[in-house]
Amino acid sequence: MFGPKIKFIFFLLLTLFCTTLAGAEWITGNFWFDFGQKLKPLGWPEFLKGLQFSIPFIGVLTVHEFGHYLVARKYKADVTLPFYIPAWLGFLGMQSLGTMGAFISLRSKLRSRIEYFDVGLAGPLAGFIAALFLLWYGYSHLPGLDYLFSIHPEYAKFGNNYADFVYSNPGQNLFLGKSLLIQFFETYVADPALIPNGYELMHYPFLFAGYLALFVTALNLLPVGQLDGGHILFSACGSKLHSVISPIVFCSFLFYAGLGAPMPVDFRYDAFLVSKMGENLLLLGVIYISVSKVFDKVSSNIALAVSIFGLQYIIKILMPDLVGNQGWIVFGLILGRFLGIYHPEVEDNKPLGFVRILFAVLALLILITCFSPKPFG
Repeated sequence: MFGPKIKFIFFLLLTLFCTTLAGAEWITGNFWFDFGQKLKPLGWPEFLKGLQFSIPFIGVLTVHEFGHYLVARKYKADVTLPFYIPAWLGFLGMQSLGTMGAFISLRSKLRSRIEYFDVGLAGPLAGFIAALFLLWYGYSHLPGLDYLFSIHPEYAKFGNNYADFVYSNPGQNLFLGKSLLIQFFETYVADPALIPNGYELMHYPFLFAGYLALFVTALNLLPVGQLDGGHILFSACGSKLHSVISPIVFCSFLFYAGLGAPMPVDFRYDAFLVSKMGENLLLLGVIYISVSKVFDKVSSNIALAVSIFGLQYIIKILMPDLVGNQGWIVFGLILGRFLGIYHPEVEDNKPLGFVRILFAVLALLILITCFSPKPFG
């Protein structure tokens, strides 16, 4: 009924609208609906503020996707325009980003490792460059503390040392863990007196949009399956090494995600035995579903899942303070069960040249500098 260009424009504008609503909520710490909390209602001025988040955030996503799109078109691949997924949850009283991202769809196979490399690298590289400009602007134009105090008036009485007093119960607040690149901008670009605490970063729209851009870039560059990083790994190393490295990286990722999650039980005295056993079985089940396509044999996948869980359980007993990031478990489940951890073969297995290998190394460095072990704490 509607052509691809009309659909592209419609979902782009709808997603921009949803991310603007979400941006206003993050910036103000408020929701569009009151939910009986008697908060200051949001209106047109707050919506305009939300554009400071939505335009750069959607802009970086668009640059990323068009990086893929244009290079795929260069190789005459049958590729769709970017499709944006609007997902604003503020009407439920839940914080959201206003979108679940964007993607393009290749309706024809790429023919060579070189094509997979160029298409796979183009998106995250373009998005990364855009994120650098965004973060440079955000950190070089930080507002004064009066900006933060206008959002949290209760902080004002503590002045510059507010962080020493206001996080007595930090578990109730969202903390954004800082990657190496964020630390670089804070050290060499920003005014140290104006750098927001990790619990307040989401109120700064350019910083928050840039932070999320790095987060998306890091996820896409993980050298697993058919993620962009998986395409790069396959192109640089070939199918044999990819089929070894990808599952190792994936299982290591899943192992780290679940650190601290198992619940040690004492069968003699534990009053919460049933509850803890239930949680452990649930975690083991999720791990199994995640790794169920690593091997062809079901028994091998069961053994792998039990091994990952068992090692997590032992570490929980011996080093209870060693905790991963359980939010990664969901991504691991999606990656292992639905996206896959292996890569299809290609007609042309010609290896990459020296210049492309250098760009593969660059992609690895970008992953390292963008990745945060605990992006949302």
